[in-house]
Amino acid sequence: MDFGLVLQTDPPASRVVSLMKRAERNGFTHGWTFDSAVLWQEPFVIYSQILAHTTTLKVGPMVTNPGTRTWEVTASTFATLNDMFGNRTVCGIGRGDSAMRVAGRKPNTLARLGEAIDAIRDLAEGRESEVDGQPLRLPWVRDGKLPVWMAAYGPKALALAGRKADGFILQLADPYLTEWMVKAVRAAAVEAGRDPASVTICVAAPAYVGDDLAHAREQCRWFGGMVGNHVADLVARYGEHSDMVPEALTAYIKERHGYDYSHHGRAGNPSTDFVPDEIVDRFCLLGPAEAHIEKLKALRELGVDQFAVYDMHDAQETTIDAYGAEIIPALSR
Repeated sequence: MDFGLVLQTDPPASRVVSLMKRAERNGFTHGWTFDSAVLWQEPFVIYSQILAHTTTLKVGPMVTNPGTRTWEVTASTFATLNDMFGNRTVCGIGRGDSAMRVAGRKPNTLARLGEAIDAIRDLAEGRESEVDGQPLRLPWVRDGKLPVWMAAYGPKALALAGRKADGFILQLADPYLTEWMVKAVRAAAVEAGRDPASVTICVAAPAYVGDDLAHAREQCRWFGGMVGNHVADLVARYGEHSDMVPEALTAYIKERHGYDYSHHGRAGNPSTDFVPDEIVDRFCLLGPAEAHIEKLKALRELGVDQFAVYDMHDAQETTIDAYGAEIIPALSR
Protein backbone atom coordinates (compact mmCIF):
# COMPACT_ATOMS: atom_id res chain seq x y z
CA MET A 1 0.00 0.00 0.00
CA ASP A 2 1.22 3.47 -0.92
CA PHE A 3 0.68 6.52 1.29
CA GLY A 4 -0.09 10.11 0.39
CA LEU A 5 -0.21 13.35 2.37
CA VAL A 6 -3.02 15.87 1.71
CA LEU A 7 -2.62 19.52 2.72
CA GLN A 8 -4.30 22.84 2.12
CA THR A 9 -2.07 25.44 0.47
CA ASP A 10 -2.31 27.95 3.30
CA PRO A 11 0.47 30.53 3.43
CA PRO A 12 3.32 30.38 3.92
CA ALA A 13 3.93 28.02 1.03
CA SER A 14 7.30 27.19 2.57
CA ARG A 15 5.49 25.26 5.32
CA VAL A 16 3.58 23.19 2.75
CA VAL A 17 6.89 22.37 1.06
CA SER A 18 8.49 21.52 4.41
CA LEU A 19 5.69 19.13 5.38
CA MET A 20 5.88 17.42 1.98
CA LYS A 21 9.65 16.98 2.39
CA ARG A 22 9.00 15.48 5.81
CA ALA A 23 6.42 13.15 4.30
CA GLU A 24 8.86 11.87 1.67
CA ARG A 25 11.48 11.22 4.35
CA ASN A 26 8.88 9.18 6.22
CA GLY A 27 8.01 6.95 3.28
CA PHE A 28 5.05 8.76 1.72
CA THR A 29 4.95 8.41 -2.07
CA HIS A 30 2.40 11.10 -2.96
CA GLY A 31 1.80 14.70 -1.95
CA TRP A 32 -1.68 16.09 -2.58
CA THR A 33 -3.28 19.49 -1.98
CA PHE A 34 -6.71 21.07 -2.13
CA ASP A 35 -7.40 23.21 -5.22
CA SER A 36 -9.73 26.17 -4.61
CA ALA A 37 -8.31 29.39 -5.97
CA VAL A 38 -10.30 31.71 -3.70
CA LEU A 39 -9.76 29.83 -0.43
CA TRP A 40 -6.08 28.91 -0.75
CA GLN A 41 -2.92 29.76 -2.64
CA GLU A 42 -2.41 28.44 -6.17
CA PRO A 43 -1.26 24.82 -5.81
CA PHE A 44 0.53 24.37 -9.12
CA VAL A 45 3.03 27.10 -8.25
CA ILE A 46 3.72 25.31 -4.98
CA TYR A 47 4.03 21.90 -6.72
CA SER A 48 7.07 23.20 -8.58
CA GLN A 49 8.76 23.92 -5.25
CA ILE A 50 7.72 20.59 -3.73
CA LEU A 51 9.10 18.73 -6.75
CA ALA A 52 12.32 20.74 -6.68
CA HIS A 53 12.88 19.90 -3.01
CA THR A 54 12.02 16.19 -3.17
CA THR A 55 13.33 13.34 -5.30
CA THR A 56 10.57 10.76 -5.80
CA LEU A 57 7.38 12.27 -4.37
CA LYS A 58 4.52 12.53 -6.86
CA VAL A 59 2.21 15.53 -6.54
CA GLY A 60 -1.25 16.58 -7.63
CA PRO A 61 -4.56 18.15 -6.65
CA MET A 62 -7.16 16.35 -4.57
CA VAL A 63 -8.99 17.51 -6.53
CA THR A 64 -9.08 19.97 -9.42
CA ASN A 65 -12.13 20.32 -11.68
CA PRO A 66 -12.95 21.07 -15.33
CA GLY A 67 -14.40 24.51 -14.66
CA THR A 68 -11.87 26.78 -13.00
CA ARG A 69 -9.17 26.36 -15.67
CA THR A 70 -9.50 25.63 -19.35
CA TRP A 71 -8.48 22.08 -20.13
CA GLU A 72 -5.49 22.95 -22.29
CA VAL A 73 -4.14 25.15 -19.49
CA THR A 74 -4.53 22.34 -16.96
CA ALA A 75 -2.85 19.87 -19.31
CA SER A 76 -0.03 22.26 -20.16
CA THR A 77 0.65 22.93 -16.49
CA PHE A 78 0.93 19.24 -15.68
CA ALA A 79 3.01 18.59 -18.78
CA THR A 80 5.41 21.42 -17.89
CA LEU A 81 5.93 20.04 -14.39
CA ASN A 82 6.48 16.57 -15.83
CA ASP A 83 9.00 17.89 -18.33
CA MET A 84 10.87 19.68 -15.55
CA PHE A 85 10.79 16.94 -12.94
CA GLY A 86 10.22 13.65 -14.74
CA ASN A 87 6.54 12.57 -14.83
CA ARG A 88 5.93 13.01 -11.11
CA THR A 89 2.38 14.35 -11.23
CA VAL A 90 -1.10 12.86 -10.90
CA CYS A 91 -4.28 14.73 -11.86
CA GLY A 92 -6.96 14.20 -9.24
CA ILE A 93 -10.20 15.60 -10.62
CA GLY A 94 -13.88 15.84 -9.73
CA ARG A 95 -17.00 17.89 -10.42
CA GLY A 96 -15.83 20.70 -8.14
CA ASP A 97 -17.21 21.59 -4.72
CA SER A 98 -15.52 24.47 -2.91
CA ALA A 99 -13.69 25.80 -5.98
CA MET A 100 -16.91 26.20 -7.93
CA ARG A 101 -19.40 27.10 -5.21
CA VAL A 102 -17.23 29.76 -3.54
CA ALA A 103 -16.98 31.45 -6.95
CA GLY A 104 -20.77 31.35 -7.33
CA ARG A 105 -20.83 28.53 -9.87
CA LYS A 106 -22.44 25.10 -9.82
CA PRO A 107 -20.31 21.95 -9.87
CA ASN A 108 -19.60 20.61 -13.35
CA THR A 109 -21.80 17.96 -14.93
CA LEU A 110 -20.53 14.40 -15.15
CA ALA A 111 -20.68 14.63 -18.94
CA ARG A 112 -18.31 17.59 -18.90
CA LEU A 113 -16.07 15.87 -16.38
CA GLY A 114 -15.81 12.78 -18.57
CA GLU A 115 -14.83 14.85 -21.59
CA ALA A 116 -12.24 16.73 -19.52
CA ILE A 117 -10.62 13.53 -18.24
CA ASP A 118 -9.95 12.37 -21.79
CA ALA A 119 -8.83 15.76 -23.07
CA ILE A 120 -6.48 16.64 -20.20
CA ARG A 121 -4.82 13.21 -20.28
CA ASP A 122 -4.41 13.22 -24.05
CA LEU A 123 -3.03 16.75 -24.24
CA ALA A 124 -0.63 16.23 -21.31
CA GLU A 125 0.70 13.07 -22.95
CA GLY A 126 1.22 14.75 -26.31
CA ARG A 127 -1.83 13.50 -28.22
CA GLU A 128 -4.37 15.60 -30.06
CA SER A 129 -7.70 16.20 -28.36
CA GLU A 130 -10.76 18.34 -28.88
CA VAL A 131 -11.51 21.23 -26.54
CA ASP A 132 -14.74 23.15 -27.11
CA GLY A 133 -14.91 21.81 -30.65
CA GLN A 134 -11.33 22.81 -31.45
CA PRO A 135 -8.68 20.14 -32.11
CA LEU A 136 -5.58 20.92 -30.07
CA ARG A 137 -2.19 19.37 -29.39
CA LEU A 138 0.77 20.48 -27.28
CA PRO A 139 3.60 20.05 -29.82
CA TRP A 140 6.41 20.32 -27.28
CA VAL A 141 5.34 17.38 -25.10
CA ARG A 142 7.77 14.44 -25.23
CA ASP A 143 7.22 11.18 -23.32
CA GLY A 144 4.64 12.78 -21.04
CA LYS A 145 2.63 10.63 -18.67
CA LEU A 146 -0.36 11.87 -16.66
CA PRO A 147 -2.57 9.46 -14.70
CA VAL A 148 -6.00 10.98 -14.09
CA TRP A 149 -7.76 9.86 -10.89
CA MET A 150 -11.41 10.75 -10.39
CA ALA A 151 -13.17 11.48 -7.09
CA ALA A 152 -16.68 10.05 -6.84
CA TYR A 153 -19.46 8.94 -4.47
CA GLY A 154 -22.71 8.47 -6.42
CA PRO A 155 -23.55 5.61 -8.78
CA LYS A 156 -23.23 7.59 -12.03
CA ALA A 157 -19.93 9.12 -10.94
CA LEU A 158 -18.58 5.73 -9.82
CA ALA A 159 -19.52 4.30 -13.21
CA LEU A 160 -17.73 7.15 -14.99
CA ALA A 161 -14.60 6.55 -12.91
CA GLY A 162 -14.67 2.89 -13.83
CA ARG A 163 -15.06 3.66 -17.52
CA LYS A 164 -12.50 6.45 -17.92
CA ALA A 165 -10.24 7.15 -14.95
CA ASP A 166 -6.81 5.69 -14.22
CA GLY A 167 -7.62 5.87 -10.52
CA PHE A 168 -10.58 6.28 -8.18
CA ILE A 169 -10.43 8.63 -5.19
CA LEU A 170 -12.81 7.88 -2.32
CA GLN A 171 -12.81 10.56 0.34
CA LEU A 172 -13.78 8.47 3.38
CA ALA A 173 -12.29 5.41 5.08
CA ASP A 174 -15.36 3.40 6.04
CA PRO A 175 -14.71 -0.25 5.04
CA TYR A 176 -18.35 -1.02 4.25
CA LEU A 177 -18.74 1.97 1.93
CA THR A 178 -15.30 1.40 0.45
CA GLU A 179 -16.24 -2.15 -0.50
CA TRP A 180 -19.55 -1.01 -2.02
CA MET A 181 -17.95 1.75 -4.09
CA VAL A 182 -14.89 -0.19 -5.21
CA LYS A 183 -17.19 -2.94 -6.50
CA ALA A 184 -19.19 -0.37 -8.46
CA VAL A 185 -16.05 1.13 -10.03
CA ARG A 186 -14.64 -2.27 -10.95
CA ALA A 187 -17.96 -3.45 -12.40
CA ALA A 188 -18.08 -0.37 -14.63
CA ALA A 189 -14.50 -0.99 -15.73
CA VAL A 190 -15.34 -4.57 -16.72
CA GLU A 191 -18.44 -3.39 -18.59
CA ALA A 192 -16.27 -0.92 -20.51
CA GLY A 193 -13.86 -3.69 -21.49
CA ARG A 194 -11.12 -2.54 -19.12
CA ASP A 195 -9.06 -4.56 -16.68
CA PRO A 196 -10.58 -3.57 -13.31
CA ALA A 197 -7.22 -4.07 -11.62
CA SER A 198 -5.82 -1.29 -13.81
CA VAL A 199 -7.84 1.31 -11.85
CA THR A 200 -5.82 2.48 -8.86
CA ILE A 201 -7.93 2.76 -5.70
CA CYS A 202 -7.09 5.65 -3.36
CA VAL A 203 -8.88 6.20 -0.06
CA ALA A 204 -8.36 9.64 1.49
CA ALA A 205 -9.36 10.61 5.03
CA PRO A 206 -8.07 12.39 8.13
CA ALA A 207 -5.73 10.41 10.35
CA TYR A 208 -4.87 11.36 13.92
CA VAL A 209 -2.52 9.17 15.95
CA GLY A 210 -2.96 9.27 19.73
CA ASP A 211 -4.86 7.93 22.71
CA ASP A 212 -7.14 10.95 23.32
CA LEU A 213 -10.03 9.85 21.11
CA ALA A 214 -12.32 12.73 22.10
CA HIS A 215 -9.71 15.30 21.08
CA ALA A 216 -8.95 13.47 17.83
CA ARG A 217 -12.63 13.45 16.94
CA GLU A 218 -12.94 17.20 17.44
CA GLN A 219 -9.87 17.78 15.28
CA CYS A 220 -11.31 15.66 12.44
CA ARG A 221 -15.06 16.32 12.65
CA TRP A 222 -14.73 18.85 9.82
CA PHE A 223 -14.30 15.94 7.42
CA GLY A 224 -17.87 14.73 7.94
CA GLY A 225 -19.03 18.18 6.93
CA MET A 226 -16.90 18.20 3.80
CA VAL A 227 -18.19 14.79 2.74
CA GLY A 228 -21.68 15.97 3.68
CA ASN A 229 -21.61 18.53 0.85
CA HIS A 230 -21.35 15.72 -1.68
CA VAL A 231 -23.84 13.56 0.19
CA ALA A 232 -26.36 16.42 0.15
CA ASP A 233 -26.04 16.50 -3.65
CA LEU A 234 -26.73 12.76 -3.77
CA VAL A 235 -29.79 13.05 -1.53
CA ALA A 236 -31.12 15.89 -3.70
CA ARG A 237 -30.69 13.72 -6.77
CA TYR A 238 -31.79 10.29 -5.50
CA GLY A 239 -33.87 11.03 -2.39
CA GLU A 240 -33.33 10.14 1.28
CA HIS A 241 -34.13 6.45 0.83
CA SER A 242 -32.80 5.11 -2.43
CA ASP A 243 -31.46 1.76 -3.52
CA MET A 244 -28.91 3.70 -5.58
CA VAL A 245 -27.00 5.08 -2.58
CA PRO A 246 -26.40 3.30 0.76
CA GLU A 247 -28.09 4.84 3.80
CA ALA A 248 -24.80 4.21 5.60
CA LEU A 249 -23.58 7.19 3.60
CA THR A 250 -26.63 9.45 3.49
CA ALA A 251 -28.44 9.09 6.82
CA TYR A 252 -26.15 11.28 8.91
CA ILE A 253 -26.85 14.56 7.07
CA LYS A 254 -30.48 14.83 8.25
CA GLU A 255 -29.53 17.59 10.71
CA ARG A 256 -27.31 19.43 8.23
CA HIS A 257 -28.32 23.08 7.75
CA GLY A 258 -26.16 24.86 5.20
CA TYR A 259 -22.40 25.12 5.02
CA ASP A 260 -19.91 27.99 5.37
CA TYR A 261 -16.96 27.45 3.05
CA SER A 262 -14.84 29.98 4.93
CA HIS A 263 -14.15 27.15 7.41
CA HIS A 264 -13.84 24.42 4.77
CA GLY A 265 -11.51 21.60 5.74
CA ARG A 266 -10.54 23.15 9.07
CA ALA A 267 -10.66 21.83 12.61
CA GLY A 268 -13.41 23.48 14.61
CA ASN A 269 -15.58 24.14 11.55
CA PRO A 270 -18.91 25.34 13.07
CA SER A 271 -20.84 24.03 10.05
CA THR A 272 -20.09 20.44 11.08
CA ASP A 273 -21.80 20.27 14.45
CA PHE A 274 -24.36 17.88 12.91
CA VAL A 275 -21.67 15.21 12.36
CA PRO A 276 -21.94 12.50 15.06
CA ASP A 277 -19.00 10.73 16.67
CA GLU A 278 -19.95 7.51 14.92
CA ILE A 279 -19.40 9.10 11.50
CA VAL A 280 -16.06 10.57 12.54
CA ASP A 281 -14.94 7.14 13.74
CA ARG A 282 -16.14 5.42 10.56
CA PHE A 283 -14.86 7.96 8.04
CA CYS A 284 -11.49 8.73 9.67
CA LEU A 285 -8.54 6.87 11.22
CA LEU A 286 -8.20 7.69 14.91
CA GLY A 287 -6.52 6.22 17.96
CA PRO A 288 -3.14 4.58 18.58
CA ALA A 289 -1.00 3.34 15.72
CA GLU A 290 -2.31 -0.21 16.15
CA ALA A 291 -5.86 0.95 15.36
CA HIS A 292 -4.67 2.64 12.17
CA ILE A 293 -2.78 -0.47 11.09
CA GLU A 294 -5.79 -2.70 11.69
CA LYS A 295 -8.14 -0.51 9.65
CA LEU A 296 -5.63 0.00 6.86
CA LYS A 297 -5.10 -3.74 6.54
CA ALA A 298 -8.87 -4.15 6.19
CA LEU A 299 -8.92 -1.48 3.48
CA ARG A 300 -6.00 -3.11 1.70
CA GLU A 301 -7.93 -6.39 1.62
CA LEU A 302 -10.73 -4.51 -0.17
CA GLY A 303 -8.32 -3.50 -2.92
CA VAL A 304 -7.17 -0.09 -1.70
CA ASP A 305 -3.80 0.77 -3.27
CA GLN A 306 -3.15 4.08 -1.52
CA PHE A 307 -4.24 5.74 1.70
CA ALA A 308 -3.93 9.53 1.58
CA VAL A 309 -3.78 11.25 4.98
CA TYR A 310 -5.73 14.48 5.33
CA ASP A 311 -3.38 16.27 7.73
CA MET A 312 -5.48 19.29 8.68
CA HIS A 313 -5.36 19.32 12.49
CA ASP A 314 -3.10 20.29 15.39
CA ALA A 315 -0.70 17.33 15.08
CA GLN A 316 0.59 17.53 11.53
CA GLU A 317 4.24 16.70 12.14
CA THR A 318 3.58 14.03 14.76
CA THR A 319 1.08 12.30 12.48
CA ILE A 320 3.55 12.24 9.58
CA ASP A 321 6.28 10.93 11.87
CA ALA A 322 4.04 8.29 13.48
CA TYR A 323 3.06 7.01 10.06
CA GLY A 324 6.70 6.88 9.02
CA ALA A 325 7.89 5.14 12.18
CA GLU A 326 5.11 2.61 12.78
CA ILE A 327 2.24 2.53 10.29
CA ILE A 328 3.86 2.66 6.84
CA PRO A 329 6.41 -0.05 7.75
CA ALA A 330 3.63 -2.30 9.06
CA LEU A 331 1.72 -2.01 5.77
CA SER A 332 4.84 -2.49 3.67
CA ARG A 333 5.81 -5.82 5.18
